[in-house]
Amino acid sequence: MTEPDTPFEALLTYLKESRGFDFTGYKRASLTRRVARRMAEVGISDHADYLDYLQVHPNEFVALFNTILINVTGFFRDPEAWDALATQVLPGILARRETDAPIRMWSAGCASGEEAYSLAITAAEAMGVERFRRRVKIYATDVDEDALTKARHAVYDERDLRGLPPELQSRYFEPSLGGYAFRKDLRRSVIFGRNDLVQDAPISRLDLIACRNTLMYFNAEAQARILSRFHFALNDGGVLFLGRAEMLLSHGDLFTPIDLKRRLFRKAAPGHAVERDVVAAAVDPPSDIPVGGLDRLRNEAFLASPVAQVVLTSDGLVALANREAERLFDVSAKDVGRPFQDLRLSYRPAELRHLVDQAQLERRTREVRGVSYQAGPGQVTYLDIQVTPLVAGDFGLVGMTLVFMDVTGAHRLRDELERANRRLETAYEELQSTNEELETTNEELQSTVEELETTNEELQSTNEELETMNEELQSTNDELQTINDELRERTAELDRANAFLEAVLTSLRAGVAVLNSDLRVRVWNSRAEDLWGVRRDEAVGEHFLNLDIGLPADRLRPMIRDVLSGAANLRELTLNAVNRRGRTIEVRVVATPLSRGEEPLGVLLAMETAGFETPAPAPPTDGRDRRDQAGLSRDAQP
Repeated sequence: MTEPDTPFEALLTYLKESRGFDFTGYKRASLTRRVARRMAEVGISDHADYLDYLQVHPNEFVALFNTILINVTGFFRDPEAWDALATQVLPGILARRETDAPIRMWSAGCASGEEAYSLAITAAEAMGVERFRRRVKIYATDVDEDALTKARHAVYDERDLRGLPPELQSRYFEPSLGGYAFRKDLRRSVIFGRNDLVQDAPISRLDLIACRNTLMYFNAEAQARILSRFHFALNDGGVLFLGRAEMLLSHGDLFTPIDLKRRLFRKAAPGHAVERDVVAAAVDPPSDIPVGGLDRLRNEAFLASPVAQVVLTSDGLVALANREAERLFDVSAKDVGRPFQDLRLSYRPAELRHLVDQAQLERRTREVRGVSYQAGPGQVTYLDIQVTPLVAGDFGLVGMTLVFMDVTGAHRLRDELERANRRLETAYEELQSTNEELETTNEELQSTVEELETTNEELQSTNEELETMNEELQSTNDELQTINDELRERTAELDRANAFLEAVLTSLRAGVAVLNSDLRVRVWNSRAEDLWGVRRDEAVGEHFLNLDIGLPADRLRPMIRDVLSGAANLRELTLNAVNRRGRTIEVRVVATPLSRGEEPLGVLLAMETAGFETPAPAPPTDGRDRRDQAGLSRDAQP
C-alpha cells in the first residue's frame, strides 16, 4: 500500500471546508490526474503550492471544478439500455402505480440535462404526453452550477442532438434561436437543482433513479454511502438505472438485477424496512416523556403560533395548518390531506408550487420577501415567505414547512422611511440645484463679459479681413479685365482664320469634304453643295457614306479605309456619278489623310468633275430613285 499524499489530502480538505465540495470520496487515480491537469495549465507542479494559489486566486475554483467534474453526456447514450428501460421497466412501474398516482424519477448527476430529458422522452413515449404532464415529475441534480444553467435553458445544437432519432427530435424539440429547445409543456415536469450525492440528503419516494456513469468517480466507501441513500429513496419495487461501466456486485443486499447487461436493478425489500426503522427511531420522542402530553404540547404550541404556518408531507399533501394560517388564508381542517397544489394558497399570495419543488430538490430553505396580500377589502398585508424542507437525520425528506411572517409594520415603516428619505433627498437636491444654478449664473455672466470682449476683437479682425478682401477683389477684377481683353483678341483672330478658311474652301473649284476618323462630315464647301445638291447644314455631322448623293459608296470605302489606316498617303479614283441635276458625270476623287504628326485625324476628299456630262435618263417606271439606279444603299457603312 502506498502512503497517502498528505499535501493532496490537505487540498481536498480545503476544498470541502471552503467551498462545500467533498471530493474525498472520488477515486484517487482519476482525481489526481484531473487536478494535475489543471495545475499544469497554471504552471504549478506541487500540491501545497497549488493550495496557496487557490487561497490567493478565488476565481481558480471554477476552472478546477470544471476540470474535475467532466460533464460527458448525451441523449440516449447506450440505446440498448434505454430500450430495455422502456420495454422492461416502465410498463412495470405503471402497472404497480394506481391510476393517476404521481410517478417520481430522479436523474442524479444530470450534467447539462441530456439524461433527464431522455428520461422524460422515454416516459412520455411509454404513457402518452397528456398522462406524462399530469403524473410525472423528474428531479435532475448535479453539483456543477454551469451545467445546471445549461440544463435549465433546455436549448441544444445539432451536435448535441446527434444521438436522438429524427422522429423524436421533431416531436419533442422546437427550433429556437441558436439551436433546438425542449418542449415547454413537458419542460415544466423536469426540476433542476444542486445536490451533492456524498453530503446532501436524497430525494425520497421515487419510482426510478437514473445515475449513469457517476458512481465510477467515487471510491468504494462513498459508493456504499450513495447506494444506501438510493435504496432508502426508492419506493418498494423501485428501479436503479446505472451506466455501462458500473456494477453492484458487492451490494446484492440492497439491489437485485433486472437486466445485468443493461445495468437495471430493482430495490431489494429487506433493506428498505431496516432503514425505515432507523428513520422512525431517529424521530421518536424520549421514553421518559409521555407521548400523549408531548404531542398535545406540540400541537397547541403550533396552533397558537402568531406566525402563519402550513406543514406538507413529502408527497405534497397538507398535514397541518395553525390558526393564523386559517385566519389569513382560509385553510381549515377540511383541507388536511388535500394536495397542496389544489389550494388557492399554492399560487396566492405568491406562486409557491415551484418554490416548494426547488426547496424539496435542493434540500435548503427558499424564501420570497415583501409579497403583498389582500386579506380583505382595503386590508393589504406584506409577507415574507419561507419554504423549509424537513429532513430526518441523513436519510431523506419527511415534509415541508411554509412560514408566512407578517412584515406589514416593518414594510410600512420602511416605506415611510423611504418616503422621508426621498423627501430629504429631494430637498437636498433642490438646494444643491439652487446652489449650482447660482454658480452657473455667475459663471454665465463672467462668460458673457468674456464673450463680448472676444466679439469686439473678432469684429475688429473681421473689418481688417474685409478690407484685405476688398483689395484682393479689386486685383482680381483687374486680372479678369486683362483676360477679357485677351479673349477678345483671340476671338477676333479665330474669326479671321475662319473667314480665311471659308474663303479658301469657297475659292476651290473642287468639292471638298473633310471627314473625321468615324467618317462623319466636319467640312462641306459650297462647291460640294452645288455638285451634289446637299446643303452644308444637312451634311455636317452625318456619316459620309449615308449621304443621299450620287457617288457610289461601295467603291469609295476601300480607298477611304487605306488612307485612314496609313497604308497610303494619297489615293485617287475616277468614277461615274449622278450630280444634283440628275446628269451622269465623270468625277475624279482624291483622298488624302488629315493628320497631326503620325496620328490620323480623318480624311480630306477632293471631288472634281473630270469629263463628260450626259443628260439625265428617263424616270424609271417602277418608282425607283437615282440611288437605286446607281446601286447605292443609304445604310452603307465603311
